[in-house]
Amino acid sequence: MIRLAFAPADLAGVRFAHSPMAEVIASSVALTKPDQFWMYASWRAQVRPALAAARLETFLAVLARPRGWMPDFLSPVPAVARPLLRDELATIAATPLDQVAYEVAYTWRGIADVPPVIARFDRDPAGGLAVLLREIRQYFELAVAPYWPRLRAAAEAEIAHRARAAAEDGPRALVRALHPTLSWDETALRIGYGDHAVDLGLDGHGLTLMPSGFTGPKVFTMVETTQGRALWYPPRGYGTLWDGTGRTEPTAALAALLGPTRAAVLTLLAVPHSTGEVAAALGLAAATASHHLTTLRDAGLIAGSRVGRKLEYLRTGLGEQLGGGAG
Repeated sequence: MIRLAFAPADLAGVRFAHSPMAEVIASSVALTKPDQFWMYASWRAQVRPALAAARLETFLAVLARPRGWMPDFLSPVPAVARPLLRDELATIAATPLDQVAYEVAYTWRGIADVPPVIARFDRDPAGGLAVLLREIRQYFELAVAPYWPRLRAAAEAEIAHRARAAAEDGPRALVRALHPTLSWDETALRIGYGDHAVDLGLDGHGLTLMPSGFTGPKVFTMVETTQGRALWYPPRGYGTLWDGTGRTEPTAALAALLGPTRAAVLTLLAVPHSTGEVAAALGLAAATASHHLTTLRDAGLIAGSRVGRKLEYLRTGLGEQLGGGAG
């Protein structure tokens, strides 16, 4: 068990991010552990032929986790909430080469028959890293990019839900009930896995909460990075990511109460959408979408907020209680 202690002011340092590299790494684990990550069977079936043809030998060897550990330099805590893959790869590319060589070698320490692509990092870390970065880009394009809109939507819905809960119930709502293996005792976040108890503090670092659609039943902890502490965890409703549409349909009960179109709008607004985005997602005329949004807003089920030049709508706490059964 890991016990991550919070000083009274530390809750103010909790923030959220959605990271392409987090999805790359988590999906690579889901790819190789079908027994633990059974919910990604359809995704694996779709991407495996293309990945086999791509022959990403360095990527697969570095992320093989033969000792259950992965190089820390591949999971930098993002400095912004919505990093781009190219920016995260630039951070990885700037890792000192002696650190790259050490961490890659450590993942295979004590293992017989180390693959040649791993041994290369010892004698030519710059060359090995260049190949690894190229193959990460290839892997992302083949295995993650086709699903990126639904992964981002699930993360945005999770972040919006947490922000709303914090606004209504206070900052402790950011860390309460994140995952069944996590518990909050008002002084620390307890991460309930592993055979040994480890006590850690934030030590002046912030805590970045990173919803990831590929973490499945797991929580991944990042506590050794120089950029701070991070937790990768599954967003609410992540199972619906792989149902073919990536969009949750309203329940029959909600449709009977509100009407099918208005119920679909409320269900969609688990994630912020503008009027135009609601119309496009549901195939409605802009005027029709606007009418339903106004009705739901007047009923207290959604609220609008200005984001740049757009007015985006999101379910309120009442709307979450009513529509959350569908998500």
